[in-house]
Amino acid sequence: MQHKLTYIIYQVIIAILAIISIIMLLAYYAKEINIDAYPYNLIDNGIWLIFAIDYFTRLYLADDKKKFFKHHIFDLLSIIPASSLFFFFRIAQIGETFRLLKLFRILRLVGFTGRLANFFKRNELVYYLYISIAVIMVTAAMFCISEKVSYQTALWWAITTATTIGYGDVIPKTAIGRGAAIILMLLGIGFIGMLTGTITEFFAKEDEAKVSQQLRELKAQNDKLESELNEIKALLKDKHPLDK
Repeated sequence: MQHKLTYIIYQVIIAILAIISIIMLLAYYAKEINIDAYPYNLIDNGIWLIFAIDYFTRLYLADDKKKFFKHHIFDLLSIIPASSLFFFFRIAQIGETFRLLKLFRILRLVGFTGRLANFFKRNELVYYLYISIAVIMVTAAMFCISEKVSYQTALWWAITTATTIGYGDVIPKTAIGRGAAIILMLLGIGFIGMLTGTITEFFAKEDEAKVSQQLRELKAQNDKLESELNEIKALLKDKHPLDK
């Protein structure tokens, strides 16, 4: 019991840290904050350190390290040291430093959303809804960088594309932008199918529950009638015993 409670607390803490990181990265893409400046860089590096220790500790304790690596790709992506890469690119004077840094941070965003997904796996609809929101946020970031538009515009485009509305006021022109559009189109089709199936299953379960309840009531009535009939038979037998 104590072990289970500790695990739940651990999962909640990891989920909260992932949410904080996702919010910070989205604010960074929206140009609301500078994640490389104080105090955001301190928070970002602190969360990175916690996730890095968590990942390598679990990797060390894992019996099958190859299997652990294959099943925890999102965990690995979430510990990409983006702030350290920022200083490396700056010193090396590599071209388009900030654009390349944003691409690395997209990988971190994917990692954080993937880790947070484990928190919602118990409810299939909530899990898929969360995955849909995560994909919209990530593809919007991809569109923001590739098409060189604001994150607000990219998010608007991502939502209209995923919902299959597609106003056409913003269109992708680059390969990365079109790739993001394809992902969103497939997501939109899948989500509508998933939502329809879930609603149908919900009403089917409701009907099944009602039928089961009616069967239980009929069985109870049948058992009661059978008991009363046995009592009547017993009384008749006492009043008119059979001749020997």
